[in-house]
Amino acid sequence: MSGVQATPDDQRDAIVMAALPHVPFDGWGLAALRRGADSIGLGADAATRLFPGGAAAAVAHFMALADRLMVSDLATHDLASMKIRERIATAVKVRLQRWQPHKEAVRRALAIAPFPPLAGRTIGGWYNTVDAIWRAIGDKSVDFSFYTKRALLAGVYAATLFYWIDDTSEDASATWAFLDRRIADVMKIPKLRAAAVESLRMLPNPMRIAQKVARRLGGGLRRGF
Repeated sequence: MSGVQATPDDQRDAIVMAALPHVPFDGWGLAALRRGADSIGLGADAATRLFPGGAAAAVAHFMALADRLMVSDLATHDLASMKIRERIATAVKVRLQRWQPHKEAVRRALAIAPFPPLAGRTIGGWYNTVDAIWRAIGDKSVDFSFYTKRALLAGVYAATLFYWIDDTSEDASATWAFLDRRIADVMKIPKLRAAAVESLRMLPNPMRIAQKVARRLGGGLRRGF
């Protein structure tokens, strides 16, 4: 394949993309990677050279590639005009829609993800994904909410991803409805927290009560109670 000559990462991108149609049959091992490399003119040996870690390295690179493509795809959307929940939904939808033709390859990646040596890379990859989503939709937080936002989105993204894997509805419409419900649930959390704080403010202050009791007891003692 002419043009796949730039950097090793460019070549890894090309091999992973070319290997996707083979993954449903060969898995994420060197067989699929070698087929992909050979089909784009890099030669089968390039797969071994560029992915010495085999399936683990290939899936980790696939996740990173998906992040980069998602950010690129999101750049074509007018995110600034959207509410935050719409931005999140758009980002997750864009992320998954690109891989609709290769859903089985994604399923195969998830099937081996919990097992070493891929587990550590996968956890890091999932964090990178939710971080990339927040950054792409304009999040600039640096306080504690930086972490809570990513933790909440990780749950939404994971649940939606696993739902999407088995979704047979037309244009994955059931997945997008599921995603909207999950986001709605998460968006309630700050409101629930604010309501709880307000409710606590309405309760008697325990310190004040203790002080009043102490004063009364002190007075009683002074009077020979």
